[in-house]
Amino acid sequence: MKKAFTTTFLALVLYGISCTSWAQTYPNRSIKMIVPFPPAGAADLTARIVMKALSEDLGQPVIIDNRGGADGAIAGMATINSIADGYTLLFATTTGMNAAPTMRKIPPYDPLTAFTPISLVGKFGFFLFIHADLPAKNMTEFLAYVRANPGKVNYGSGNGTSILTTAQFAQKAKLDMVHVPYKGDAPATTDLIAGRIQVLLGTPGSALQQVEEGRLRVLMTSLPKRSPLTPSTPTAEEVGIQGMTIVPWAGLFGPAGLPKEVVDRIEKAMRNVANRKDVREQLEKIAFEMQSSTPAAMAKFNQEQLETWKITADSVNLERN
Repeated sequence: MKKAFTTTFLALVLYGISCTSWAQTYPNRSIKMIVPFPPAGAADLTARIVMKALSEDLGQPVIIDNRGGADGAIAGMATINSIADGYTLLFATTTGMNAAPTMRKIPPYDPLTAFTPISLVGKFGFFLFIHADLPAKNMTEFLAYVRANPGKVNYGSGNGTSILTTAQFAQKAKLDMVHVPYKGDAPATTDLIAGRIQVLLGTPGSALQQVEEGRLRVLMTSLPKRSPLTPSTPTAEEVGIQGMTIVPWAGLFGPAGLPKEVVDRIEKAMRNVANRKDVREQLEKIAFEMQSSTPAAMAKFNQEQLETWKITADSVNLERN
């Protein structure tokens, strides 16, 4: 009995020493950050700005690993199957954490238990863009045109968040449009500029430059207040579209079982990054509001949004695949 007690005691002491050492040395090599979208989209651009600053704070390279597809589930599963040592993290978005579990008959994972929440990163701004060939210069004219031409206007979506947000918008505005899905905002925007689709409700990306050059128009933002990027663009509520409930967000997660010491170190670094004026200014240029949070607040927000998604998906009769 005494020998067993001694062995157990020594194991606990060694474990404590190991955890303390881990906390003092993490990170001591590069970190892989999985991003659930292809390069050049809003999530990728945001991640690269934030991860550069995070790398500077942590003192180690943070390398972007783009794993697009399956509404973020490919990136999610890659994270779940990684070693919980803090060297593989997930730049999670609404799509992988809320869309994939909500829009599938058989969810790929439980986003509330399959990951370790670390910190909120911030919130994306969504805008309603239309091709300049559409005979509409404002929201009133756009709504009138689409209602007069049911099933003749194509709209794109670059992710699950865009799908549900546009479905909710169309329902509230009583619009009948044809959905064309894409694997990211970047390819959707390319086809919008080319006129292969006429409408896109999503992140701005390169679309705002096309607005300035006259190829596209921006009619509305889903943000709660007007964006400094396009101060003349009204909010959804200002044009009479009430109750848009989906919040496009991004956060940092690790696989389940991530050591608390690692979580605390990354969360502290994220607080520092969120307080950097230069980082916030870079992100404002792509309509992203930088934030940070405690792990508990990130977990609570994720749970609240998941419930909102389920309610909204049911209200618009979203078909699960």
